[in-house]
Amino acid sequence: MISGESRESIHNETARMSREGFNSHLERLVLCCSVFQEGEVVYKSFKTEIDPTPEQITKINKTLGVCRFVYNLFIVHNKERYENGENFVSGNTFAVWLNNEFLPNNPDHMWIKEVSSKAVKRSIDDADAAFRNFFKGRCGYPQFKKKSRSDVKMYFYRGNSIGCKCERHRIKIPTIGWVRLKEKGYIPTTDSGLYILSGRISKRAGRYYVSAMVDVPDKEPAVAETEGIGVHLGVKELAVLSSGESYENINKTAKVKKLEERLSREQRKLSRKLESKKHGGETQGKNIEKQRLKVQRLYQRISDVREDHINKTIAEIVKTKPSYIAIADIEVNRMVLDRFTAKAVRDQRLREFREKLTVKCHEYGIELRLAPKYFRSTSICSSCGETVGGVKLSDKYIRCDCGSKMKKALNASINLRNMTAYTVI
Repeated sequence: MISGESRESIHNETARMSREGFNSHLERLVLCCSVFQEGEVVYKSFKTEIDPTPEQITKINKTLGVCRFVYNLFIVHNKERYENGENFVSGNTFAVWLNNEFLPNNPDHMWIKEVSSKAVKRSIDDADAAFRNFFKGRCGYPQFKKKSRSDVKMYFYRGNSIGCKCERHRIKIPTIGWVRLKEKGYIPTTDSGLYILSGRISKRAGRYYVSAMVDVPDKEPAVAETEGIGVHLGVKELAVLSSGESYENINKTAKVKKLEERLSREQRKLSRKLESKKHGGETQGKNIEKQRLKVQRLYQRISDVREDHINKTIAEIVKTKPSYIAIADIEVNRMVLDRFTAKAVRDQRLREFREKLTVKCHEYGIELRLAPKYFRSTSICSSCGETVGGVKLSDKYIRCDCGSKMKKALNASINLRNMTAYTVI
């Protein structure tokens, strides 16, 4: 457990960094990877659904709208400066311009001041980071955030000892107050000695979620109870272990297929309503929004089913406490170029599986081994070590001249387990 003095210094440092706008990298790392370690301190994010009151929903929606407007305004401002031959404006400089020039000259936009200033500042920092990533060639030019599509978040942080608190059934958020939690007991409570450092509120398909970053005690490394295992990821089956266990492709189940069929029907309904309105029909805008919300909720439902399957699969693999886990370096970007298998590859979420497995292994102290980029795990015989020629993607079994016959996925997982050249991640 972290001492009280150390915790207080961490909280003061986090508050200072948030005011200056320089903790965006840490925040994104925590929200994406769930765990971030710094010495004895472990920052972990917990995301769960909340049940706000109608008044709180109005305030959250207003804050999200302001954050979206400020984000888009940052893009417009820098685009105009570029067209006029002027230099790029950073997030801090833009915040000064917004408060000292834009708002005094545009009093009709004073509603920007009616929401949390920390959320507005973080939205500016996000836009600034998007431009800097574009300059470094990491991504494309920043795009405007649209109300019905973009994932805008409301940022908050613990400025003092009573700024953010959490009880079993509710969480206290600055400027919002106490908000009920739908999943009780998931986020560590304040009474347990753990504190919320910062977090974000997001909206998706008409539902609201909170992601809270908490400093938790570091876990002791797990004692290996079994030998290392190899994990082969694929499309026919999500994962095949060298021990012989396999995990199904959730997208081939009747549950997901029915949801996808229902999604197709609702999408056709939405398309007809939009076409009717486009050609001067009597379709009301509210009916279109209701239909759009149905489509969004189905998308979320399918996404949650897939994510839950990945989480349970990883949990079962890690709980066996192997000495190490070996996986292949899959190039998903190249796999989706084939238009016949692109959807199946995307639906499997192989990149997400690897990211979550990496986080889980770091959390439990398990060594994660990554095979070389062009390691031919599927075409090497795991019995004799010789390369088998003529192995096709459609082949279910691999047959070697030594007399060995084995399922190709199982053979690949055994080769991953036995490989000697690897990178620890």
